[in-house]
Amino acid sequence: MSTKIFVMTHKLFESPKDTMYVPLQVGHALKGTLDRSYLRDDEGDDNISAQNPFFSELTGMYWVWKHWTGTENVGICHYRRYPVIRDGKSGAERLLTERDCGKLLRDHDLITTEQLVLHSNYYDGFAVDHNLRDLCVTEEVIREKYPAYYDHFEKLVHDNRVYFGNICVMPKPLYDRYCTWLFDILFEVQRRIDVTGYDGYRRRVFGFLSEFLQMVWVQVNKLHPYECRIAIIGEKFETGEVKKALADFFAGKDVQGAKEYFLKCFEKRPDILMEASDITGELRICMQIISTCEFEQKFLGSCILDKERDIKKLVPLFKKLNTTVLRKSRGEETEEDRELLGGGLISEPAVEVAMRVMKVGEII
Repeated sequence: MSTKIFVMTHKLFESPKDTMYVPLQVGHALKGTLDRSYLRDDEGDDNISAQNPFFSELTGMYWVWKHWTGTENVGICHYRRYPVIRDGKSGAERLLTERDCGKLLRDHDLITTEQLVLHSNYYDGFAVDHNLRDLCVTEEVIREKYPAYYDHFEKLVHDNRVYFGNICVMPKPLYDRYCTWLFDILFEVQRRIDVTGYDGYRRRVFGFLSEFLQMVWVQVNKLHPYECRIAIIGEKFETGEVKKALADFFAGKDVQGAKEYFLKCFEKRPDILMEASDITGELRICMQIISTCEFEQKFLGSCILDKERDIKKLVPLFKKLNTTVLRKSRGEETEEDRELLGGGLISEPAVEVAMRVMKVGEII
């Protein structure tokens, strides 16, 4: 079965060599052309490209729904997020191929992501990062327009699992039915809520809502999905910029400046510490360094930045500290661990912070 997976992007990127993956620039109506070889989400009269700040990758998803007829199966992924499968011979992971899609869709209704397990139920998590009224209005629309979906919506909104990224592959007729249902709901929600004053993260509300709605749709329709892992390739540009700025604060021994800067970034982008953004975990380590410095200054009058200010050395050091703390808590301490803890560079407050990060008991 022929398949195209459209790679949603708002940046130039190195496209996979597999021609099944087709770059599609979203928000083209607002930003202009990135690369003339990319498809654009404002080609044709029926498009919502200009609403990209609110609908995110859904403007590309809408374009595929309205304009693509060239293959039996269609799907979407992101320029940094791709569906992968484990090779039966080598055991290594690789990108999903057209042959894989055809084979999987013979036994499954669609291909989507592994379920993301949230720290809380979806309702409470949404309330932390978004305007809860937007979710409540979505519930109202479901109850009024699609009552057969309402009970499942209520059940799942208090569960802690969700698909993410709107990443999916399915037969085009099924995709069309899904989009008809999805956009009918989202456009009605859009008519009822006011996103005036939302920052760049929160105004992408329809993209976030649709991730949850995909699971509702799959379960109500009793579809049989193949849930695959999504590989995250490369680091977000914005994440790299934050790390560069923190490196400068550390070099200047400005702990307070580093803390205030990060909190400001976190307020604008609550997702900054999620694995999809902080793929190396280095931003989380930077937060640990800041906490450690504050703790050390309070109890010792000095901090580790008096001894080392290079972020390229600090991050590996703290990763090593965390591993050491974990091993020590399990009674698996090595000679290298003992040297690290007794070498004069790592303080007791630093170990205390690492224990909290690794969630282990007293080890000092």
